[in-house]
Amino acid sequence: MSKVFLIISAVLLIVLSGCASQPKASLYQQLGSEQGIERIVDAFIKRIAKDKTILPYFAKSSVSHFRAGFITHMCDISGGPCEYTGDSMVDIHTGMNINEADFNRVVELLVLAMEDAGVSYREQNLLLAKLAPMRGEVIKR
Repeated sequence: MSKVFLIISAVLLIVLSGCASQPKASLYQQLGSEQGIERIVDAFIKRIAKDKTILPYFAKSSVSHFRAGFITHMCDISGGPCEYTGDSMVDIHTGMNINEADFNRVVELLVLAMEDAGVSYREQNLLLAKLAPMRGEVIKR
């Protein structure tokens, strides 16, 4: 009986030490890396295009420019290999006069886009936590 216990203990120790030595995946990796972020952004753009309240905020925007910038921004804030060097959130949103209700609607659209892209609630919350501090840089500018 003691040999069986020793063997089981040794196997468990090996398995547990193998798990402990594996690095934790970054949020970027958890989101599916570049392809996963592209899926989220593409789903977000589709949702914006169908939303009569939010679409007017993007009337003067280049979809391809927005897409590329948002992908890079999401890659950067999620710990990916990208570095966002575009305009600041203040510069982008100044003059848009985004109210709180419309800001909240955009967040809802992003959450729905993440669901469309198959992002888990845990990962959604991690990403939203990274974006939340920018709220004050967007509303009423």
